[in-house]
Amino acid sequence: MRPYCEVITKLIIPAIRALVATQLAQKYGMTQLKIAKKLGVTQPAISYYLRSKRGKLAIERLKKDEQIMKLIEQLTDSIYHNRPQSELQRLLCEICTEIRNRRLLQVEA
Repeated sequence: MRPYCEVITKLIIPAIRALVATQLAQKYGMTQLKIAKKLGVTQPAISYYLRSKRGKLAIERLKKDEQIMKLIEQLTDSIYHNRPQSELQRLLCEICTEIRNRRLLQVEA
């Protein structure tokens, strides 16, 4: 049995990072290196996210949900504008809670 928090860290957080990285690149024209610094990951990780090399199924499912994408856009804007860490954490928790409540990524435990 896998606890849901394990699913969050292995599937959902990387999918959210990929969507945020894509929005930062497309909407704000940021380089992979700048995105990596903003997200606290490496540039090669951003390259993987932008090429959908990991988590493609999760990314596609989240992209189809308008409410989740609005929340991810809010998170992206907050990251770009250097909002306080507490706001970023609140938004990320809200996104994960919505994904779980709406059963967007059902994974067998």
